[in-house]
Amino acid sequence: MTKPLVGSFQLMKSLNRSLVLSTIRNDGPISRADIAKKTKLTPPTVTNIVSELIEQGVVVESEIGASSGGRKPILLRLNSEAFWIVGVDVGVSTIKTVLTDLDANVIRQSRRTMPPRPDAAAFLAELKRSVEDLLGDAGPKRPIIGIGVGMHGLVNPEEGLSIFAPNLQLRDVPIRAALEEAFGLPVYVENDVVAMALGELWFGGGQEADHFICVNIGVGVGAGIVLNRDVFRGSSYSAGELGHTTVDLNGPRCSCGSYGCLQTLVSGPAIAEAVQNEIAMGRSSKLAAQAAGDLKSITGELVYEAALAGDELALEAFRRAGRLLGIGLTNMIHTINPQKIILGGGVAQAGALLTEPLMETVRSRALEASVRHLTIETSRLGDRATAIGAATIVLSRLFSSAPR
Repeated sequence: MTKPLVGSFQLMKSLNRSLVLSTIRNDGPISRADIAKKTKLTPPTVTNIVSELIEQGVVVESEIGASSGGRKPILLRLNSEAFWIVGVDVGVSTIKTVLTDLDANVIRQSRRTMPPRPDAAAFLAELKRSVEDLLGDAGPKRPIIGIGVGMHGLVNPEEGLSIFAPNLQLRDVPIRAALEEAFGLPVYVENDVVAMALGELWFGGGQEADHFICVNIGVGVGAGIVLNRDVFRGSSYSAGELGHTTVDLNGPRCSCGSYGCLQTLVSGPAIAEAVQNEIAMGRSSKLAAQAAGDLKSITGELVYEAALAGDELALEAFRRAGRLLGIGLTNMIHTINPQKIILGGGVAQAGALLTEPLMETVRSRALEASVRHLTIETSRLGDRATAIGAATIVLSRLFSSAPR
């Protein structure tokens, strides 16, 4: 594979440059004079920074503005197509990878199946292949400024380390170090639902909310919490582990080692297992004939298709999952008091089958003041929400004045 062109991330990344870049992104097209007013930087400082950004290609002069009495100002905008970013969504069974521009427009995407029960070395090898698949043999046509990774489980974003991925039973995997060594690019790692929340904050339904929660319901269940338009990670990066809150003291054992966790009852595999158990105990369903004696072949997707066809057992499984998820969300609503909850992940694609019982539960159990102005919706970024969010990790670092 041809080595990717390395974008000038560090050249663009300094306190004043990031301040100017962020102002152009948020308020552009904008003049140099207005940038100076908004940032409180001196006009010569702004002029020098803008000249450097134009030379690097990240900013372009776009049009002539209206005159306020003197010479008409030249307006500046972000050149979103000048640089590309790699975003990686690391799930339990698949790795989704996207190549985006600075506006998160997807240029290319790839998907790999996770090998069964990989050790750390096999996992990292698969992660590298996913990026290589995306870049292709010819290499990218634009400089790449970084790689963002949304990794399920507990993540230390400061060290780029996967602390614990319970569904893969992996601990202390150095994702950042491995990818930076392989590709020579800055790498940033976040929990997958934190990445999703960043993507929604910048490009999705979170643009209109100061306080919101993203909930991903797939093989596992997790939440990304945004307060005052900033991601809340908690003191040990474990905030938002909604799937590991207990909703049934006598419930099934979870991959985390506890019992009765929410994800053991509402995740895709949990919905499929509930249907399998009911059929094994004699419940009738068209899925029984479809399984032809192999109940383990019944997946969450098959249950969804049966529910759409009116199968009562399948419909019941989604109603139960929706009610239980509604209880979990009601607890978060009473704790966080968000303006919006955004649902993503494979199970969320079931739409009204899940959301109607969910909403009924929230309306009946939540305090009226907590839900009076609450909106619950599915992700506008669809099944690429976490991958786009992973690319947004890089953008959030680029446009932030914080180091690295």
